[in-house]
Amino acid sequence: MYSPCIRETSEACFQGCCLASLPGFPDPHGTDPKYLSSAAVSRYNFALTTLSSLFPNTQFSNHESLTPLDESFFSLNKAYPQYSNTNQADQIRAQEYYHLSMSKHVCLDYIGHGLFSYSQLQKLPFFEISYKSVNLNSQILYGGEESELESKIRKRIMGFMNISEADYSMVFTANQSSAFKLLADVYPFQSNQNLLTVYDYENEARSARVLSAEFSWPNLRIHSAKLKKIILNKRKKRRGLFVFPLQSRMTGARYSYLWMSMAQEHGWHVLLDACALGPKDMETLGLSLFRPDFLICSFFKVFGKNPSGFGCLFVKKSSASILKDSTTAVSVGIVSLLPATRRSQLPDESATTDIETEQTSKLKLHKDGLAAASSLSGPLPVQKISNETFESYEISDVSFKQKGSSSSEIVELEMPLDIPQSLNKDTSVNGYSQIECRGLDHADSLGLILISLRARFLINWLVNALMSLRHPHSENGLPLVRIYGPNVAFDRGPAVAFNVFDWKGEKVEPTLVQKLADRSNISLSHGFLQHIWFSDKYEEEKEKILELRTIEVEGTLGNKKREKSSSGISVVSAALGLLTNFEDMYNLWAFVSRFLDADFVEKERWRYVALNQKTVEV
Repeated sequence: MYSPCIRETSEACFQGCCLASLPGFPDPHGTDPKYLSSAAVSRYNFALTTLSSLFPNTQFSNHESLTPLDESFFSLNKAYPQYSNTNQADQIRAQEYYHLSMSKHVCLDYIGHGLFSYSQLQKLPFFEISYKSVNLNSQILYGGEESELESKIRKRIMGFMNISEADYSMVFTANQSSAFKLLADVYPFQSNQNLLTVYDYENEARSARVLSAEFSWPNLRIHSAKLKKIILNKRKKRRGLFVFPLQSRMTGARYSYLWMSMAQEHGWHVLLDACALGPKDMETLGLSLFRPDFLICSFFKVFGKNPSGFGCLFVKKSSASILKDSTTAVSVGIVSLLPATRRSQLPDESATTDIETEQTSKLKLHKDGLAAASSLSGPLPVQKISNETFESYEISDVSFKQKGSSSSEIVELEMPLDIPQSLNKDTSVNGYSQIECRGLDHADSLGLILISLRARFLINWLVNALMSLRHPHSENGLPLVRIYGPNVAFDRGPAVAFNVFDWKGEKVEPTLVQKLADRSNISLSHGFLQHIWFSDKYEEEKEKILELRTIEVEGTLGNKKREKSSSGISVVSAALGLLTNFEDMYNLWAFVSRFLDADFVEKERWRYVALNQKTVEV
């Protein structure tokens, strides 16, 4: 995926001055050419090319009149000739992730790094994850017992993430939430009281002392003046922790690396949240220039089947001394990787049955009101939903919510088949020299350039296609879909946040859209955009689109609960992965277009009542 633009001033020029025969952009031909950089011109040309990828100036008002898949694919290749250079990704998908084609599963509900391929899952042993009784400080400062298995996995991950073992220590955690909680437990908030986050969606950190960046409507770029004012505030000599992602996993908005550098120069400790970064994106970071004090990422198991896995917390060795002693003797959330005690017990049913079971579990999660939190903290632990519990931890004035489970997670490990299968948890793994993480290997084989090109072409085609849907018989062609954040843009990230509106202009609930997508074998996320700043120009629009919702959060004393109101926008989100293909994009477009039928929702309701599908009722 494309590296975030270093110079936000160039970004602002491109967005505000250069793009516009497109909706919402001024006409570049009316601008003096000497003020246009070659980069701005190329980005403008890219946007025009994207518009031509789906028959220029075409609007679709009937889901049955969409351009057929093969014609759309031909247009895509004509608009983006370089797309054919990414065919290797399609070959990998066909050979190693054939379950996606067998089940016709469109997987757009998580983003990040996958360790293993589906073909490995079918024939090789697993390793297990178990919680570890250890103190994080001692683990970071002095290290701990590490099996050969853990050592090899750790080295493989650090190599993939482009992180030096000489500079950083790494700890396996249960998930992303656990990594946040572990760091909050030992970070000295008593002396560095501020927690400043850059999230345009609801996230795990909740506290009275949390400060947040704001995002300018309608493009949801960082409100630079306000964030800079917080970072540079001279009255706050004791800064705190600056939590920074390089892109929004909901909207695909990209952020400049320079915010990290500015924060560090003015006394903040920086936590880089890399969970929303795609494969190979860390190669663009240049840790020698931008060296965060802490870094969090997550790794899921198998793309398109079961994304549960584990998280990683990295601590820069030169920053470890600032961490205080944990408030508990044992840091909850650190895990060990152990050799499996048995081989995979896979059912004989087809992959389609597996997918249906997974989606039913997801719908139960939504019904329980937990989907928003899960979708914002990385991959959904689908197999753990039935016995998942939530535990809350409070450190100083900062509270993080962590997902926990009494059962062990199981992740796949490839080893030679002559290794005894009777290994128990106390037996060391010997006799093999290489752990093969095919998911990471596939990303390495494709490389950053091809991955970036593929994601750029597909996400922009999708955004353009969604914007082409218009309700029939409405004045001025009422749009079916509204995009939140970047529209068509050369350097947007591989995720898009949107909502569907009916023929009367009323929003269809995102959870309903998600459930109906599940029925069509399309996995989407939904979340809550917040911290949105409206200028006076958009004040009237603000009143129409913002929603007010109340959530229950941990209080400052014990387990006392309190209510907190926040304003924002509930949205549907689609995120592209390494192996997402054009057919996935087309299938999502075709599904969304069905809402052009004013009776679509009612038809679906009655159809599933007739089939007695009570577990997925609307």
